[in-house]
Amino acid sequence: MPRLLPLVGTILVATIAQAASPVVQGINPVGGQRGTTVEIAINGERLADGQQILWYGPGLGVQDIVAESAGNIKAKVAIAADCELGLHGFRVRTATGISNLMTFSVGALPEVAEVEPNTEFDKPQKIPLNSTVTGVVENEDVDYFLIETKKGQRVNLEIEGLRLGYTFFDPYLAVLDSGRFELARSDDAAIARQDCVCSFIAPNDGSYIVQLRESAFRGDGNCKYRLHVGTFPRPTAVLPYGGKPGETLSVRWLGDPAGERAEQVTLPTLVRRDFGLFARDEAGISPLRNRFAVRDLAGVIEAEPNGEANNATDATLPCAVHGVIAEQGDQDRFKFAGKKGQVLDVRVLARQFGSPLDAVMRVEKADTAALVEVDDNGGSPDGYARVTLPDDGDYFVHIRDHLKNGGPDYAYRIEISPPAARLTMSLPERVQFVDTTAPVPRGNRYAFLVQADREDFGGDVKLELKDLPPGVQLQGELIPANRGSIPVLITAAADANLDGRLVDVIGRPSDANLPLEGHLLQRTSLVRGDNNRDVWHYDMERMAVAVTQEAPFSIEIIEPKCPLVRNGSMNVRVVATRKEGYSAPIAIRLLYAPNGVGVNNSISIAEGQTEASIPITADGGAEINTWKIAVLGEATVDGGPMIVSTQLATLEVAEPFLALIFQGASVEQGQPTEIVIKVEKRKDWEGPAKVELLGLPHEVTTESKEITKDAAELVFPVKTTMNSPPGQHNSLFCRATIMVNGEEVAHGLGGGQLRVDVPLPPKIDQPAPPPQPVAETSAPAPEKRLTRLEKLRLDRTGK
Repeated sequence: MPRLLPLVGTILVATIAQAASPVVQGINPVGGQRGTTVEIAINGERLADGQQILWYGPGLGVQDIVAESAGNIKAKVAIAADCELGLHGFRVRTATGISNLMTFSVGALPEVAEVEPNTEFDKPQKIPLNSTVTGVVENEDVDYFLIETKKGQRVNLEIEGLRLGYTFFDPYLAVLDSGRFELARSDDAAIARQDCVCSFIAPNDGSYIVQLRESAFRGDGNCKYRLHVGTFPRPTAVLPYGGKPGETLSVRWLGDPAGERAEQVTLPTLVRRDFGLFARDEAGISPLRNRFAVRDLAGVIEAEPNGEANNATDATLPCAVHGVIAEQGDQDRFKFAGKKGQVLDVRVLARQFGSPLDAVMRVEKADTAALVEVDDNGGSPDGYARVTLPDDGDYFVHIRDHLKNGGPDYAYRIEISPPAARLTMSLPERVQFVDTTAPVPRGNRYAFLVQADREDFGGDVKLELKDLPPGVQLQGELIPANRGSIPVLITAAADANLDGRLVDVIGRPSDANLPLEGHLLQRTSLVRGDNNRDVWHYDMERMAVAVTQEAPFSIEIIEPKCPLVRNGSMNVRVVATRKEGYSAPIAIRLLYAPNGVGVNNSISIAEGQTEASIPITADGGAEINTWKIAVLGEATVDGGPMIVSTQLATLEVAEPFLALIFQGASVEQGQPTEIVIKVEKRKDWEGPAKVELLGLPHEVTTESKEITKDAAELVFPVKTTMNSPPGQHNSLFCRATIMVNGEEVAHGLGGGQLRVDVPLPPKIDQPAPPPQPVAETSAPAPEKRLTRLEKLRLDRTGK
């Protein structure tokens, strides 16, 4: 599906000092009225060379930006008169990096700042009706505001608190009259997540008190809020919940205290994933949108009563059916004709769109049990199922609330359609809880992973990064059919201008017969709860890429000339080139590990040094393939981390050259023995292979051996002492090293067992036999090698 392009606000300024990897901790104010220019203070770390604000939505621009210190930027933000209301993501680009994501809220009403003290009911801060208050709730803080209304006037209040993305802020909102009687209150509202929506019709002319606090009387400097108070409409649901691209249709706004209202809307043809509608009337516009699906499906709205099979609302596939679970115990059914073997995706949209409905959805055939019933799945209270119809005939989709609740805004949408190929591009996190951006220094490289999430199709996917900054080149443009993600490398020319762009990440199937295009969905978690659960996030459809100032170092992989074998190990050599005078340690790590490969990512190129090696190992199930790998190097530059990448190098993961099968062995303390190993060649190699027997117990020794590709057996003569620990030792294994193209291919092979016995006590008046000497050279192998048990039997018979 096509996507709308965002705007980027840019102003270049003289930098104070270099400051890699900027961090934005907050802004003040956290929003502004559209059609105005707002000066905002951006505070954080390493902002002294701030040059640009990258906006993820249209309608915002920067008129001036000044880096006042390493921790503060002042910017004048021009908000267009038609800028969409709600939250807009942004990042700060400095000369040396890209910041984390923050949000800025755009409102329709004049802005009012909270003024302390306003913590007493009898001394509230008076605010005009139809305004937006920006404030903060400290610990045990309660903010009171006074508004004046006329009898019968509708008043809606909505708070943006948690949704601003600063902290786990759980606001509570109430409206009281002068006698402290509560007219309305809200803790969590379905349409506002953990924020509040509060509404009332004024019973009399006069003053009313708005109370705002944290629900448990907690709070701190991060509990920031924007409180919208006015006569604007604020419906909590819309029916239907969707329509076709470009369609003009009538919608019903539900849940507003003034009652239901119909409106004609024309849907755009190009929409983003989180598209929504804003309710409007003569009193104003809703401060935030109601989510709305725009898909090419015919819409059907329920006709009540439709709770039973004999009065179900008719629908023709494919379609999207809509309705409201209007009261307790209500249930809705829709009937459609199906064919035997027909496969359908049935998807509920309710809670995702702010409905209070906790849907239970069932697909059933007339006079039979349900084919499928779903409640919560896919990480959402809404349900999804894929159904294969068993016969020709009529089928029903049934929906109800999980607790059999209902209400005037318990709206839903159910999409019923054949499976369709979908492609979504994503950017795996660079490290846990840190989303991926791409600041690439001039004359250097930066690597990251791009993932293609395929649904109902397979095959290679071609990758395009559209609108890269001038002078930036892409390497890594095909995601093979058998892989979900690939490493991607971008390189900036040495003379590229410092610049930042929001880049469209596009994926297209290589199969020309599959006209499908996938775009980026990058989710940044802004607030996390217990066990790092995602509580509030912001979804982006562009990737932030920037050309930054030169780094004082670069790194390169010495590409391996030999394979990494299963159950083997290898050292990946990384070489650094430093600018004169730069000697800081450089931490190095693989961008990712191929399937079945383990990596030690705690390696550094030591201070003043130019080389280090990253140990990697492959387990027995490592995927046999040729992989592109990259190493990231991170070092401190002027007080902040700067990251560069090596080139994309080739790593081959292969089958081992040989296998070793141990025969069991036992020995008495102080005696010699032999450990015999069968050699199975898997593929030819040149020259000798060095084999070491490892994992032997204390004071049990042997020497390494060499074998050729023609060897069938390997014998290790083993010495023990009277101090060798008795018992069964199961830790034996071999390290076999084969030279390929002048480099070592290390195998870990085994394992084996060795039992060490305590000698029997000597017979009376007979001394213990002395230890037998071990020959310096191995004797020729006998025709049949005797086992330990066979040798004991021969000793007993005296033969």
